[in-house]
Amino acid sequence: MLASVRHLLLILGLISILPAQIAAQGAQIAFGGLKQDTSLPVEISADQLQVDQADGTAVFSGNVRIGQGQMRLSADKVLVEYAKGNGAGTGRISRLLATGNVILVNGPDAAQAREAIYSIDEGRIVMRGDVILTQGDNALSSERMVINLKDGTAVMEGRVKSILKAGEN
Repeated sequence: MLASVRHLLLILGLISILPAQIAAQGAQIAFGGLKQDTSLPVEISADQLQVDQADGTAVFSGNVRIGQGQMRLSADKVLVEYAKGNGAGTGRISRLLATGNVILVNGPDAAQAREAIYSIDEGRIVMRGDVILTQGDNALSSERMVINLKDGTAVMEGRVKSILKAGEN
């Protein structure tokens, strides 16, 4: 019984300290439970597609769904930028700019934001605007989250808030 009380006090103490540290410094966290292979094919589906050969872009809109390996992204609209020297539809994708109701799922983790920029060559996703990350029963929110897909981590910045579920004993 005494061990259970000590355990509960320790958890409560950590919970009371953790949000203050996160809010003051930003938070580095694991994301997706796995590393993402950014060389995998990118599959995109949407209600509409507009291609601009002149600037090497394509705009997918309406119920946009993107998949790469186990990672999934959905948004209202996604601008696809192709690598320099390659026209839309014939080249390698360099960046995806998603806007409106952006949801990113990787492994057991899910994040939502107003917009996201996925720089494929860098293996980095920057989510901005009312970011909410859920990991099981825990949730974190901030204004910006930078995800490093090469090592499976993320950094949350800008008034980070957390809701952590205490362990049951």
